[in-house]
Amino acid sequence: MDYAAAQDFTPEQIERARAYKRDVRPLRLASTLLSLAVPLVLGLTPAGAGLVEAAGDVGGGGWVATALLGSVALSVLGLVLRMPLSMWGETISRRWGLSKRGWGLFAADTAKGFGIGTVLTAAAVGGFYALLRDGGGAWWAWAALAAAALAVLGSFVMPVLIEPLFNKFKPLPEGPLRERLMALVEQSGVPVKDILVSDSSRRTTAANAYVSGFGKTRRLVVWDTTTDSLDTDEVTAIAAHELGHAARRDVLVGTVFGAIGAALGVLVLAAALHWSPLLDTAGVHHAADPRSQVLLRAVLVVIGLVGEPWGLAFSRYIEGRADGYALDLYREPDTIVRMERALAVQNIADLNPSRWEVLTRYTHPPIPERIAHARRWAAETGVAIPKPL
Repeated sequence: MDYAAAQDFTPEQIERARAYKRDVRPLRLASTLLSLAVPLVLGLTPAGAGLVEAAGDVGGGGWVATALLGSVALSVLGLVLRMPLSMWGETISRRWGLSKRGWGLFAADTAKGFGIGTVLTAAAVGGFYALLRDGGGAWWAWAALAAAALAVLGSFVMPVLIEPLFNKFKPLPEGPLRERLMALVEQSGVPVKDILVSDSSRRTTAANAYVSGFGKTRRLVVWDTTTDSLDTDEVTAIAAHELGHAARRDVLVGTVFGAIGAALGVLVLAAALHWSPLLDTAGVHHAADPRSQVLLRAVLVVIGLVGEPWGLAFSRYIEGRADGYALDLYREPDTIVRMERALAVQNIADLNPSRWEVLTRYTHPPIPERIAHARRWAAETGVAIPKPL
């Protein structure tokens, strides 16, 4: 896939992006291999069931202890195996000036993420096997509904309970930027409770913004790295894109798709648990045995391999649609192009990804493609746009 990055970026900027990509590529490969190998090896051999059983024995045995403590043991193993790669990634981010975290903050973030993930996963595993054992013949239907409900609940809980554990948020101060953004919000007709600034500069130099919440709880969040490094027009261009997500109800649509995906995932898991050859491979004799949770993780990895490219394609679609909304709302393609350039340089974006990389990793269209989108819009509408570099 050949993106015409040379017309918008200097040779130094292009080479810097290539060098960063070369530096991070081995880490991405190692992370991918680890995330595939560990669940598949543990889930498709008796080793995983043995680990879960040993953890359950610590709690006195029984299906509850095996389900909960086995889940915790698997989470701990994952943390230990991932830690060298996490530290490697942190080192790379520091070397390229993207991370500002000290090792203390790195440890705190890791501990918080691990704690939240471990508790939620153990609760989900415990609930899953409780339904499997006591939910009757329709247990899978109840489990699918519960998974969908949890996906919806997570969209409400995340901005209120989880995000504040990692960042502090405060209203955007009064001034020209707030006035400009509030005027844009009013122009869009999108109900937004407030415009907040997060203290992302404690961790990174990258710039970003996003919309979270529903209805009266919806808020536009701008990283302080964004307000500090971009001018008022460029921040407004980013906000126009984020308002596009709210206007098109992308958060709601994403939540609905997430709920449907969670429910379908449970149905696939239920089918896997009733396939005797698969249970035999994992060293488990019946579906209700909580030692089979390692097999479930392996099946989820396979589901992810199959489903992720489709999810990424949909994400790129809605991001491109939000770009189109921003152009229609803001009507300043030159500013949007300037903003895309600034973000690409500041975040060290890949300026010429391969088609395979886009299909398997990209949640957004590549930056040069987004710039081309703005230029096509300008040509179609007749809005003037400055020539590239």
